[in-house]
Amino acid sequence: MSLINKNILWLTRTLRRRSLCAQETSPVQESRYNKLSRAVRELARKIRDLDEKDSFRTKSTSRLLEKLYAAGLIPTKQGLQLCDKVSASSFCRRRLPTIMLKLRMAQNLKTAITFIEQGHVRVGPEVVTDPAFLVTRNTEDYVTWVDSSKIKQHVMEYNEERDDFDLVV
Repeated sequence: MSLINKNILWLTRTLRRRSLCAQETSPVQESRYNKLSRAVRELARKIRDLDEKDSFRTKSTSRLLEKLYAAGLIPTKQGLQLCDKVSASSFCRRRLPTIMLKLRMAQNLKTAITFIEQGHVRVGPEVVTDPAFLVTRNTEDYVTWVDSSKIKQHVMEYNEERDDFDLVV
């Protein structure tokens, strides 16, 4: 279990350091996502090879499925067969620009990447300027515009939600 967490953290740090954007399909990025997804599949296979009545298998299965579900890499926590479907594209679907498209905060990936790099987007209380940021299921609900962002002001004006207090700010 800790191997997956360490790999996800390592992958996130490395992508931030290299500032790879979602539209780039660099071999480095693809190989890292492929290595991580391969490690998940191998771990699931090793757990599957254990005796079904073994308590370690039960605990490991539930932990692995919980981690992958929380990361958004599998749709449900029903069984280890879902781990075989984890691929590099599963990780790409959890990147911030892709989530912004899903939430209809941007019309295309290029625009989403631009918004992120310019500092218009926050996840929870933190402003994110890295397009390679991986969004978990828990934090997906907290992807929003920065309060001081002109884009947020335009959206509020369009939806007629801007009040007098916002006009002063």
